[in-house]
Amino acid sequence: MTILSRRRLAVAVVSATALLATACSGGGDKEQASSNELTVMAPLFGTAPDPGGELQQAVEKLVGKKLKITWVPNAEYGDKTNVTLASDSIPDLMVVNEKGPSFVKAAEAGAFWDLTGKLDKYPNLKPADEQTAKNTTVNGKTYGIYRVRPLLRSGIVIRKDWLAKLGLQEPKTVDDLYAVAKAFTERDPDGNGKKDTYGLIIPKWPGGYASASPYDVIETWFGAPNGWGERDGKLVPGFDTPEFLTADRWLRKWVSEGLVNPDFATLDSANWNDPFVQGKGGMIIDVNVRATQLLDLFKEKNPKDFDKVTLVGNLAQANGKKYSYPFTGYNMVIAVSKQHIRTEEQLDQVLQALDKLESKEGSILLTNGIEGRNFKADGKYAVPINSDDPKVKAIQNDVDKAFIQLGTRASVGMGAYQLKPNDAASRAMREKFDVLMNEDLKTAVFNPVLGVIAPTSISKGQSLQNIIPDARIKYLSGAITEDQLKAEIKRWYDSGGTQIVKETNDLAAKVGG
Repeated sequence: MTILSRRRLAVAVVSATALLATACSGGGDKEQASSNELTVMAPLFGTAPDPGGELQQAVEKLVGKKLKITWVPNAEYGDKTNVTLASDSIPDLMVVNEKGPSFVKAAEAGAFWDLTGKLDKYPNLKPADEQTAKNTTVNGKTYGIYRVRPLLRSGIVIRKDWLAKLGLQEPKTVDDLYAVAKAFTERDPDGNGKKDTYGLIIPKWPGGYASASPYDVIETWFGAPNGWGERDGKLVPGFDTPEFLTADRWLRKWVSEGLVNPDFATLDSANWNDPFVQGKGGMIIDVNVRATQLLDLFKEKNPKDFDKVTLVGNLAQANGKKYSYPFTGYNMVIAVSKQHIRTEEQLDQVLQALDKLESKEGSILLTNGIEGRNFKADGKYAVPINSDDPKVKAIQNDVDKAFIQLGTRASVGMGAYQLKPNDAASRAMREKFDVLMNEDLKTAVFNPVLGVIAPTSISKGQSLQNIIPDARIKYLSGAITEDQLKAEIKRWYDSGGTQIVKETNDLAAKVGG
């Protein structure tokens, strides 16, 4: 989302020469296979689908190609991406962070297709929003088809029943949030007579700085820039501001007082919901749809008593000033590798297949599944079919945990059925989404340099990428002092950050920020 990648770089980025060799390698057998089969890599949020399952068969029938999909657990996706890009076996299609140094270097070396100006003739791949399309560019070039997301969807999911039990109101300010977290930790909200709960649940975040983590959202509330911001007429990274330090000083207090889950540095993001549903933690700062996910989980446990979730938007400071955390309008892109797709004709065939995948019919498969098997249509809504048949349950799992990640429009209901809320709590929650989004957009803090990638951030990405997020975690956990945190910020500058700042300012002026 900024020139600082959201994904961790754990391996060395391969050289441009090696990437070009990779793009041009491969025997005739592989080339022949690629015309009938597409290899794909995408993130996974649960159990991997059966490659012979009903949903994959339906998707393959629609696009007219076999799909050989590598599903990678989300928490490992950044590292796997870098390992894959450094290998001689790059999939035909990859869900990638197009701003990540390893991908940018690969793309600029010729390992991926430059799709600038090539998507307009495909109705389901053509950018739906000009600003979002601009946000996805890498110094003016388009290297992937973006996956649409709402422009502002940050919020706080809270145990509604815990608020009620302790006589608390929904928080409106950061001070309110602290008070709620304190009460959830110390006042026995689950009523078991034990001090075994905490206020806020944070997972091990798979991205880096400015990757929509709970830390980034909180820092924005305190007035820090969203990735980058202008200070004294110059663009600077958000972590080099007083507001960044103020926010993390505040959050460090939370950790020291036990208001955050003790395993916040190691909790797998795939298990983020578990402490909330199990009654261990009471709040999650994330995208708004997590609220409906949690409602559904409670419903599975007890269909008659599940209204235990509420959602609030971004928070104001104690003085009333409010800064809300927006998104880019998308989340990662689907990039096309040149390793086996070498000609314009082959590219056209792949884009035609993707266009079918992102059509209304394809979006329904990716978002809802197979009509008549795991859901039925009711007007514009999809109504899940409750069945004990493991094959039916498998289809729903494959949608929710995996295939939706291949949708560029599906996950926000473009061309697909919306899930029909079948209870008052779910309907009320969904109605909140637009209300909170429209309100928070008034105070949204946008990143002024989306689309700008400094060359030094690519050439030195491996050595720079982890400095700030790693130092932040160490500081929050108490392993280092604030002076040591500042020393790490200085190390970022001394290791190439100074040049990145200069290049970012120069490029922003050149391309119009």
